[in-house]
Amino acid sequence: MELWSDAYKRKLIHPEALKHKIDEIRQQECKIATLNGSFDLMHAGHLQIVYEASQVADVLIVALNSDSSIRAYKSPDRPIIPLEYRLQMMAALGFVDFVTWFDETDPIRLLGDIKPDVHVNGAEYGQNCIEADVVKQHGGKIHIVQLVPGLSTTQILKKINSLSAEGK
Repeated sequence: MELWSDAYKRKLIHPEALKHKIDEIRQQECKIATLNGSFDLMHAGHLQIVYEASQVADVLIVALNSDSSIRAYKSPDRPIIPLEYRLQMMAALGFVDFVTWFDETDPIRLLGDIKPDVHVNGAEYGQNCIEADVVKQHGGKIHIVQLVPGLSTTQILKKINSLSAEGK
């Protein structure tokens, strides 16, 4: 029996192999959707945006911020879950075709390599998100997903901290 620690790698695209994989996908005339984020402490709000992203193209590639990227733009105390395990959790979702990662604090270089037909983002970032220019430059469009109210990793961490402070 194959171990999960090996099986998830079928969906994993190492950043150095990304251009080759994109060429393979394009040869099959598939439309590509991308979604990026840290996806630290996976929750139902994440599932909503990932599922909707899977519906707007033939192939969904989810790009995760590396641990060093998250520390640089969020906090030295983050991520809660290391990249290896975040990649595994994302790969476990049946509606995700491939997962990769990037070290920069934003995905602009990565999206320039992928040239997605559709890039999906949460409503908090809007149509004018930092990814918009590079996506549109290559003929892609931005698709916005409405957030699930009350669900964010930051809100979950605040709740955990308040419970800890109360001694519960």
